[in-house]
Amino acid sequence: MAGNRAVAYVGPKKLEIQNLDFPKLVDPRGKPCQHGVILKLVTTNICGSDLHIYRGRFVAPKGMILGHENTGEVVEAGRDVEFIKVGDLVSVPFNVACGRCRNCKERHTDICLTTNPKAACGAYGFNLGDWPGGQAEYMMVPYADFQLLKFPDKDRAMEHIGELSLLSDILPTGFHGCTEAGVRPGSTVYIAGAGPVGRCAACSARLMGASTIILGDRNKERLSLVKKAGFETVDLTKDVPIADQIEAILGEREVDCGVDCVGFEAHGYGRSVGEDDPQAIWNTLVEVVRSGGGIGIPGVFTDNDPAGPGEDAKQGRLHIDFGRAWIKSQHAMWGQCPVMKYNRELMQAILAGRMDYLSKALNVEYVSLDEAPKAYRAFDDGVAKKFIIDPHGSVKKGKAK
Repeated sequence: MAGNRAVAYVGPKKLEIQNLDFPKLVDPRGKPCQHGVILKLVTTNICGSDLHIYRGRFVAPKGMILGHENTGEVVEAGRDVEFIKVGDLVSVPFNVACGRCRNCKERHTDICLTTNPKAACGAYGFNLGDWPGGQAEYMMVPYADFQLLKFPDKDRAMEHIGELSLLSDILPTGFHGCTEAGVRPGSTVYIAGAGPVGRCAACSARLMGASTIILGDRNKERLSLVKKAGFETVDLTKDVPIADQIEAILGEREVDCGVDCVGFEAHGYGRSVGEDDPQAIWNTLVEVVRSGGGIGIPGVFTDNDPAGPGEDAKQGRLHIDFGRAWIKSQHAMWGQCPVMKYNRELMQAILAGRMDYLSKALNVEYVSLDEAPKAYRAFDDGVAKKFIIDPHGSVKKGKAK
């Protein structure tokens, strides 16, 4: 039987390419998964959430296999799998979801009640149920008939694989943030963070018909990239209040909708831009979103941040300007994205050519499995790219084999 090489977390800013056994159809607790499949990974992305783990900010066990943005070809199917077949090319939602519990039946696959015995939330490549990630050559996916999104035409999918690889997480996550914030045709939108999730949110807002889309970041390279893609920008290194910079663009100090695409590793602006301030973006959005407007917060937060600035931050307790939010009658959403709520429609938009601007905005670079640790370092340094690992050279070959 073939082996399985994978990217393992061994400590803050320390990764190893490890040689593992070929995956079996069993769950992390050894229970048989005849409802699962084995995938040969075609693409597996490095996400900003992976950086939380890489930096030691999201607690994870030594040896955990990283990777929750996975796309692959089915090479083995369990006895109980009826609709997914060997040879299918599929996208894997990062939420591990059973499809049977109350939350899954209500389309809240982000808070499945059964796939993580410690909390209502399972995910690949996180410390959330012990499900191994997909930054590997092969991976096991349970509940395949329910979870997997099959691409209708394999060859056509490979022509759009860079965009389709985003369906496992960041594109639905950005779209979810915009949806929950109430983006609609004509909306003005402020997106905090011009990393890959922020750029996906901006592209989602464009698909949804927003009139003005503004991204804020302290990274000059990212701001330049999104400016070239046709979005407005706010430079957080300037010692100028964010509302002032928004006013210079819109002629008014507030937007209709705001989306946080950074999470708990947020910073302030101007002189405080280098200081960790987990609640900075929440409070900024309360300030710059209009009365009656909406705020989407899909950026990751945690109740266990060893390097948080202060005891409250270490335990995920934030100081939010809730009184002001209440007075402004804003509505807000926070939490993970239920990927399956959006991925099929976004796939159709991509295949129909409705989101061709994604590639320009994301600035994708493909790397081999062996190059993954180097790509993590570059991403951690703030390079304005989206790194996609190509474990078998499938993208280079132009088709999944």
